[in-house]
Amino acid sequence: MLENGTNGEEEMQLSGRHLRKCERLTSFSTATYTVRLRISGAALSPHTSSPPHPGTHAPASRCTSCASMMEQRTDEMECRVLSIQSHVVRGYVGNKSASFPLQVLGFEVDSINSVQFSNHTGYAHWKGQVLTADELHVLYEGIKLNNVNHYDYVLTGYTRDTSFLEMVVDIVKELKRENPKLVYVCDPVLGDHGSMYVPENLYPVYKNKVVPVADIITPNQFEAELLTGKNISTEKDAVEVMDLLHKMGPDTVVITSSDLPSRLGDRFLVALGSQRSVKPDGTRTTQRIRMEIPKVDAVFVGTGDLFAAMLLAWTHHHPNDLKTACEKTVSVMHHVIQRTISYAYEMAGPGRRPSPAQLELRMVQSKADIEDPAIVVEATVL
Repeated sequence: MLENGTNGEEEMQLSGRHLRKCERLTSFSTATYTVRLRISGAALSPHTSSPPHPGTHAPASRCTSCASMMEQRTDEMECRVLSIQSHVVRGYVGNKSASFPLQVLGFEVDSINSVQFSNHTGYAHWKGQVLTADELHVLYEGIKLNNVNHYDYVLTGYTRDTSFLEMVVDIVKELKRENPKLVYVCDPVLGDHGSMYVPENLYPVYKNKVVPVADIITPNQFEAELLTGKNISTEKDAVEVMDLLHKMGPDTVVITSSDLPSRLGDRFLVALGSQRSVKPDGTRTTQRIRMEIPKVDAVFVGTGDLFAAMLLAWTHHHPNDLKTACEKTVSVMHHVIQRTISYAYEMAGPGRRPSPAQLELRMVQSKADIEDPAIVVEATVL
């Protein structure tokens, strides 16, 4: 069992990573660490009003396959996700951030908890356990022995152990042999803004083993540069980096944040995406997009895990349409975070900084916006 103060360096990094994948924008210090934070897809301030009621905007369109899947609950129509991420008893991070939104959108979610903590490590106190590679293997073997190891998606996030990560790769490869159409969605967690969040020996595992079997990846600029060995200084550089990542394996790449200047000013950050697909005639095409996302000066935990889950969902519901998938993903983020920050500042009171408990994502309260997000940021096709 781990407690705060025990193996603190590793778990501080875990907390920093979850904060990091909120999408870094601003500095925030606590008694135990300082992080740089970004929030993907959130146009907020402590004084923003609540989002409109879902009934006040026109419903977003959904593809026929999505509607059928959500209305007809048959075994044949099931879309099943294996999510290997962290778990907290209280709050939202890892599997807790991913499972409910995916289920709301019609996915069956099987969760393997890479860690189980009482709460995320941004709180003053926490306790819990960490799953080993051998224990992961035992859990998967149980699934396989019962012949229920057929999945449509695998979703993974943060890990600090090379053997655990290599076991994940072995499981993904076996599941792809079972179902060649399986899509692996991976957040290649390495670091941000020039700093590694994980041991350096994870880098070659991600580059040589994980990314080649992934179908969708969500690196930030630092991770994309690290994986390709090419710096990003211009939009052209970013496109070239995404093309290099395509050559490594994934057909869909979303750089969740970058240091590129926004055309809308310094209150916005730039995210970019690229998706390769095959036309009915067999020719390949690539759609590239750019998004100008309003910055947020706040700290949240678990939003990066939500981002990856929503990208999985919306690329499924809008295949070969990365523009729409990213617009809906970012818009879900906006509505969840806006509701969260409004609640947190109301609970904290005037002039007081909200506590970690008050800043837990208002996930259940955002169910309608997860199902049918009003679009708040439009992507530009490059």
